[in-house]
Amino acid sequence: MYADRVVSGMRPTGAMHLGHYHGALKNWVTMQAELPCLFFVADWHALTTHYDDPSIIEASTWDMLVDWLAAGIDPSQSTLFIQSKVPEHAELHLLLSMATPLGWLERVPTYKDQIEQLANKDLATYGFLGYPLLQAADVLIYRASQVPVGADQVPHVEMMRELARRFNHIYGKEKDFEEKAQEAVKKLGSKRAKIYNELRVEFQQDGKVDALEQAKAMLDDAQNLSMIDRERLFGYLEGCRKLILVEPQVRLTVASRLPGLDGRKMSKSYGNTIALRESKDVVTKKIRTMLTDPARIHRTDPGDPEKCPVWQLHLIYSDENKKEWVTKGCKSAGIGCIECKQIVADGVLKEQEPMRERAQKYLDDPSLVRAIVADGCDKARKLAQETMRDVREVMGLSYS
Repeated sequence: MYADRVVSGMRPTGAMHLGHYHGALKNWVTMQAELPCLFFVADWHALTTHYDDPSIIEASTWDMLVDWLAAGIDPSQSTLFIQSKVPEHAELHLLLSMATPLGWLERVPTYKDQIEQLANKDLATYGFLGYPLLQAADVLIYRASQVPVGADQVPHVEMMRELARRFNHIYGKEKDFEEKAQEAVKKLGSKRAKIYNELRVEFQQDGKVDALEQAKAMLDDAQNLSMIDRERLFGYLEGCRKLILVEPQVRLTVASRLPGLDGRKMSKSYGNTIALRESKDVVTKKIRTMLTDPARIHRTDPGDPEKCPVWQLHLIYSDENKKEWVTKGCKSAGIGCIECKQIVADGVLKEQEPMRERAQKYLDDPSLVRAIVADGCDKARKLAQETMRDVREVMGLSYS
C-alpha cells in the first residue's frame, strides 16, 4: 500500500486574489498539517488556452508562488514545484494516451463549457482536449491518495480513477499472480488469512465496500509482509491484478464563494478582484466602490443585506456581533453603506497583514523562492521516477 499523500496544482495566472485564497489556498494550508502535500504550478496547463501567447507564464509563476508562501504554505511541510520541471508528467501523459478512449475525454463536463466560454480562442487542439489526461498524469504519477477539489471538479477525479483502473487492468498482469497472492495470504497467519479471504469474497461477490476497507486496514497493520507481497494482496482484493497506479479519492474542499466588487464571482476576467497583497489604500478604496442593495438609493432608504454583495463578505470577515449590528442598521437605515463596508475592509486588511509580512522576505530576496522550488522539484521528481520505473516495466519499456 502506498503512503497517503495529497496532490494539487494551479495554473499560473499571476498574483492570487481573495477568491483563490478562500476557494483553495486556505484549504491547502489546513491539509499540509495533516498529510504530506505536493502543490505544483501547472505551467503546461496554462498553454492549453494560452499557447499563442506564453509570455506571461514565467512571471506569473513566480508571482503565484510568492502568494502561496504568503498565504501560509510552509515549504517544510509541503513540496512546492513547477510541473514542467518534472518531465515524467509528460511521459506518463503520453503513455496513458495510448489506451485512453477518445470518448472519455469528450465527455468531460468542463470541455464543452470551456469551448463555449472561450469562443474567441481557437481551442480545436489536442492539448485542450487532452488536458484532463495530463491532469490525471499529474496526480497518478505521485500515487496520490487524495485530491482536493470543489464539487465541479469531481468528474475529473472520477476520470483519474477510471484511468488508473484501466491501466491496472491492462498492464497489471504478473505471471502466476494468483498463485503468488495466495502464498502471500498464508503469510498473514491462519486467523488473518481466513478473515482476509472472507472480506475479499464479500467485496468481489457482494460489492461490500466496507469489507474492502476492513481488509485494507488489516493489511496496513500486518508487519511481516514484504512490500511486493503487500502490493499483491491489495491487488488481489479487487481482482487478479497488480496495482501500479493508485485510484485517488476525492477530498471535497470547503469553498467560500467570494463575490467580486461588482457582485459576480471574483475573477480576473471580470476585473473585480482584490489581490492577496494589494496595498491597504487600494483595498479600502476598492471595497468602498462595491455594489450594494440596488433598492437602497439614498442613505435614508432601508436595505436588505441578503440582496447586497457586501453582506457575503460579512459572512466571512465579521463576527456574530458585527453581523447583527450590520443587519439591524441596514434594515432600519440606521447606518450607511460606507460604515458597513468599512467593517469588511478592516477584516480584509487584518487577514492580509500576516500575508504581506510573509511575502516581504521573498520579495527582498527572490533567490529564496528559487531555492524552495528547486528543492521541491528534486523531491517531486524522485517520487515521479519511482512510479515511471514501474510503469515502464509493466509496459515492456524497461529494457533492463
